[in-house]
This record gives sequence, C-alpha cells and structure tokens, in this order.
Amino acid sequence: MTVDAEIFVIGAGPAGLTAAYCLTKETPSVIVIEKDPHYVGGISRTVRHGNFLFDIGGHRFFSKAKEVVDLWHEILPNDFITRRRLSRIYYAGKFYSYPLSAFQALRNLGIFTSAACMLSYAFAKAFPVAAPRNFHDWVRNRFGERLFQIFFKTYTEKVWGMSCDEISADWAAQRIKGLDLRVAVVNALARSFRRKPKAEATGDAVVKTLIETFQYPRKGPGMMWEAAAARITESGGRILMGRELAELAYDAVQKLWRIEVATVDGRRESYTARHVVSSAPVRELVQKLSPKPMSLLHARELRYRDFLTVALMINKSDVFDDNWIYIHDPSVKVGRVQNFGSWSPEMAPAGMSCLGLEYFCFEDDGLWTMSDQELIALATQEVAKVGLVSAADVVDGCVVRQPKAYPVYDDVYREHIATIRRDLEQSCPTLHLIGRNGMHKYNNQDHAMMTAMLTARNILADERLFDIWQVNEDAEYHEAGASSAHAALASGRLVPLKVNTRAA
Repeated sequence: MTVDAEIFVIGAGPAGLTAAYCLTKETPSVIVIEKDPHYVGGISRTVRHGNFLFDIGGHRFFSKAKEVVDLWHEILPNDFITRRRLSRIYYAGKFYSYPLSAFQALRNLGIFTSAACMLSYAFAKAFPVAAPRNFHDWVRNRFGERLFQIFFKTYTEKVWGMSCDEISADWAAQRIKGLDLRVAVVNALARSFRRKPKAEATGDAVVKTLIETFQYPRKGPGMMWEAAAARITESGGRILMGRELAELAYDAVQKLWRIEVATVDGRRESYTARHVVSSAPVRELVQKLSPKPMSLLHARELRYRDFLTVALMINKSDVFDDNWIYIHDPSVKVGRVQNFGSWSPEMAPAGMSCLGLEYFCFEDDGLWTMSDQELIALATQEVAKVGLVSAADVVDGCVVRQPKAYPVYDDVYREHIATIRRDLEQSCPTLHLIGRNGMHKYNNQDHAMMTAMLTARNILADERLFDIWQVNEDAEYHEAGASSAHAALASGRLVPLKVNTRAA
C-alpha cells in the first residue's frame, strides 16, 4: 500500500519542528501540518505589526542541555545575541528587582513585614505540611505563608484563574525547582554586595529561575523556527500550513495511520503514515482518534488556560530597562508586561518601543470576548496606572489571541494523563506525544525540544530507547550503560533512562 510519509507530525511549534528537523536529517519522508496559515513556532512565534516585532510571551534561550543549545546554534548559527536578564515585580505600588535585591526588598516591605516573613519561614521549616499536594502547600513549605501571600498567591491565581489550593504541587516543584528562601536570600545578598551568586561563582548547577543572562535571536524566537522550517523543506520534508487534524485512525493489521486533515478553505485531505508525532493539545488529539479510545473521558477532563497579548507601540525609546515585569497587583488585570526592545534592539524602530501586556483568561470569559479596540484601551489604561508609560505615549496597538496556551496543572491532571498514556501506548504504539501541550506536562521550550529529539531517536532506531516522560523530572536525566554514560558526559547533560538496556 502507498504510504505518504514514514512520519506525520502534528504541529509546527518548537517540539514538532525539532522532531521534524532531527528526522529529516535521516529521512526526507516527513510531513508536518500546522493549523496557523502563516506562522510556524506555535507560542514561540514572532508577530510583525508594521515595523514592530513582538513575541507571544517572551522566550529566553537558556538550557542546561548542551544538545539543545548546540541544536539552536546549528539551526541559527549567526543570529543569537546575549542579553542581560532584567525583571521586576510590581506589588502594592512598588517595584522589586527579581531575582531579589535584599536591601531593596527590606526597604520596600519595611522592617516589620520583613521580620514577619522570616518568622513565617522559620515556622514553616519547623512545622512543614506533610506530603504537600497543592501549590499553596509546596510554596508555603519552601518560603513560608507570609511570602506566599505576598509574592506567589495573587500572580499565580491571575495566571491560572483558580485557587492555589487547586494547582498541583508537582507543577510548583518543576516551575521553581531548586529554589527556596535560603537560596533566594543568599543570591539576593550576593547581588546586593555585587558578588556573583554562589552557583555561578562555583560552577554548580544554576537555578534556572535565577539566571542572569540568556541568548535570544536578534529578531525574536520566530526567527529560529522559520529557519528550522526552511531546513526541513530543504531536506525533503513537507510543511503544510493552514491544516488542522480532523481524524486520526490506526490500522493495527497494516500498522498504518490514516489521517484526515481540514484546510482553512474547508477542503479535506487524506494521508497515510507509519508513525504520528503529535504536539497538539492531548485533549483535542484523543477526541479525534478513531475508534474513540477508552481514555476519552479522561481527556475531556483536561483543562487549558488561554492567553492574550496586547502589543502597544510607544512613541519613545527610554521606557524601562526590564525585559519583563510581573504585575502582582490585583487592581489591574494584566499579568506581565514585556519590553521587547530590551529583548533585542531590532524588535522596534529607532526612537520607538513595543510593550506586550499579557492577559491570562479562558476562551469564554469577558477578556477573551472583548474587541481588539477595547483590549487596546484597557491595556493603555493599565500600563499608565502601573506607571510604566503615559497613555499619551501609546500610538498604536495590536492584539493576538492564543487559545490553549498553557495546560492547567490541577490536582487531578496527573491521574488523567497516566490513564491516557497507558491507553495510547497499548492501542497506538506508533503514536508519539511530545512537547508541553502534546504531553500536558510542564515543559519549557528546551524541555519540549528534548522530548522531540529523543522521540526522533526512538523512531529512527525503531524501538523505545528513551522514556521521554522522564524529561524535566526531579531525578536528573540519565542513561544506562558505559557507552551511554560516555555520550551523556560528552553532551554536558545526562539524558533520560533507557527503557531497554542491551549488552554492549
């Protein structure tokens, strides 16, 4: 029977394009479909509005995985710039450097509140919550109840639209891995006395939350993924834009996938493939499988948080130096403000600035359904209220809506994903889930890429060499066997445990 492609990839975001790029190095028989008719890169794309460029969020290029860093520079060899990480927190009308400056935090909070925070931390250490289940418990154990209320609760609930008591502790462990109040204070004191933080000075593992520099493509992250797409095409792969998965059926007898795709103009296209790699939201994927899998009801319980970026064009260049500012103040709806000129000078014309105000919402709520004009007016009002620029400085605006931007990590998602994973691994052995949305798992861009790189190796070897679900787990990634250990050391990072250990 004719096979259209050995591998069919759903989604042209960082995970999907990384998988396709690695696969087309060995075989050109790869098809990628992307729902967006114009942009590759998913949430890591770069949008152009006139002469302005802006991200959907901000995407630092930093990783402890040397393989990932090497791949970035292989795809985009001459276009990275090194940027200093500058960010602050806006809380109760005051700005706090983040990572914290000890003396600034003490001055802003006041001596009594600061002392209360330290006592609260001491109490949490003496009487920790046993087996913390939710974000509140986990952060309280690490920082104390008082700091949780000041620096974590408002912003986290603004981002996720639910109580911190509903968000799982394992998400907190991944999001703030390696950081507690002791580490934060040591780093804050080091910065206050202008010394390098201990991890940087000694060469120990850097807490990702505290990194001070990162790399960035000079015209935004979309530059990386446009280059990756071009290289995939040059190697013989196909990238089909404006295509959405309609139905996915597995023929167990012929070990073949039959894929139905809907185009933006309403046509249907059919493809066949031996392997399917999906970075699409797993809830949507499972609903489009035929026959419907046993885990369909579990997939329907998965939730997503949607995202709005309101880009404001500012008629001045000297707005503020930060890459971004976290807005913890509950009196405004905006969650974070990006200054894209601080990410790269090439993101805005000379003498101008581009700010990205980020709003976290659900598709059916009031923010999502507001018109673009209403959202631009709201963003203009709020950026002035916070005191970053005056409303008169805003000369233009642009709105980008990003559905299903973030999987929701509530207190039951792990059980649902475990059931879906068992079901699909048994019934669909050549269906591979990758990336943040594809696995409904907290993955940064580099982790999403690592899941794709290892999946490509599994497919090319025609066996499950690596368990990609171990990527970004607390147990550091490692392989078994002397040759594997040598490769891991050479790469600069340990990688996930091999499933099948074979004799050398």
